Amino acid sequence: MVLPLSVLLASIMTFGDFSENYEFAAMKSSGISLQRAMRSLIVFILILSGVSFWFVNNVAPKSEFKFVNMRRDIIHTKPAMAISAGQFNDLGAMNIKVDEKYGEKDEKLRNVTIHVINQQSSTNKTVIKAKTGRIETKENSPILKLHLFDGNYYEDVTTRRNNSNDPFIKSEFEHYIMSIDVSEFDKSEEELQEISNTATMMNISQLNYTLDSLNTNYKDEIKIHVDADNGNRRLFLSNTTQESNNVYQTVSLDSLLQLKNRSQKISLYSNASAVAENIRFNITNNQNTLVEKTKHINRHWIAFYEKFVIAFSCLLMFFIGAPLGAIIRKGGLGLPMVFAVLIFISYHFINTFGKKLAQENGITPFFGAWLSTLILLPMAITFTYKATKDRGINSIDNLLYPITNYLKTKFKKKQQNNT
Repeated sequence: MVLPLSVLLASIMTFGDFSENYEFAAMKSSGISLQRAMRSLIVFILILSGVSFWFVNNVAPKSEFKFVNMRRDIIHTKPAMAISAGQFNDLGAMNIKVDEKYGEKDEKLRNVTIHVINQQSSTNKTVIKAKTGRIETKENSPILKLHLFDGNYYEDVTTRRNNSNDPFIKSEFEHYIMSIDVSEFDKSEEELQEISNTATMMNISQLNYTLDSLNTNYKDEIKIHVDADNGNRRLFLSNTTQESNNVYQTVSLDSLLQLKNRSQKISLYSNASAVAENIRFNITNNQNTLVEKTKHINRHWIAFYEKFVIAFSCLLMFFIGAPLGAIIRKGGLGLPMVFAVLIFISYHFINTFGKKLAQENGITPFFGAWLSTLILLPMAITFTYKATKDRGINSIDNLLYPITNYLKTKFKKKQQNNT
């Protein structure tokens, strides 16, 4: 996303500097139009857009995949890095806090506090405090040995009586060793499977294959839910004069209303209410499942379209920035920076809003991914037309005249009131 912003800012600065120094006027007097001056840059931006598409489609998915797996790899190679100084570190059934890590490999600890969590009550029943400590690890070993020195061990004793003054165990130690298996809370295989199915970590071909599978699965899921709902809606009751072979037949509503036995009516109403509640629960659950599947498919479609959107945004930002720079006639990092930031913030906000709305199935994924481009495209066409037709190319006063005129009028009225 930095690349389109760079293209926008560079084009505004360059063409603004050309216009400010009357280089466009010199070009025009030599018979060189704005279109001809932009021709070589258009070719460069097209190449840059192609490189951007290749980067987003090939490099970025692999980079993100490796980045997410970095923590897992670090834990396997250097388990000691799982403990950070100055904060509580969640290591499975315990929380560890150290005030300082020092030494050649940060293996020495100062002021160690450990809270051991009781798995049954989810409360801190054991607290271990030590003045110093030392971490011992081996290469490619998930076992972390924690040596504690000069500390105390506290453990609450649970009693049957609800007494605020419950007893506890306290002991002192000079050297206490704890072995922590960091692989117990490292779900590398499950996370690897989940990460490999993430939309942002796939290229175009992988997304096409995944979307085809997801759509097929979605259609099968709808068919299964429809068949299940139709089956739930069939209410079969046994005939009151049931034959010996236990044959069931459908009972009409009129025959149910004509029953005179109160106990039979109560039983029928109870069965009907239970079946209706079961149908409502199944339908609601099926709808929620289908909604989540739809969101999952939408995320893949957005990731698919976004690869083209990012590449096209470089071209879009150039056709906004280049004519705008010629119009405002300002180079450098002043006014061009203001325009570039405002335009790009608007683009980024609309893009984020469109993607979020598309993920929630508010609009189609195609429209959500291309929403920011479709909104800013008329601006690019308008600026390019004005610049090529020499309308407003010499000054931005025509664009800012209503605002400046309003401010001047308001300032004069304020001076008159003061006098």
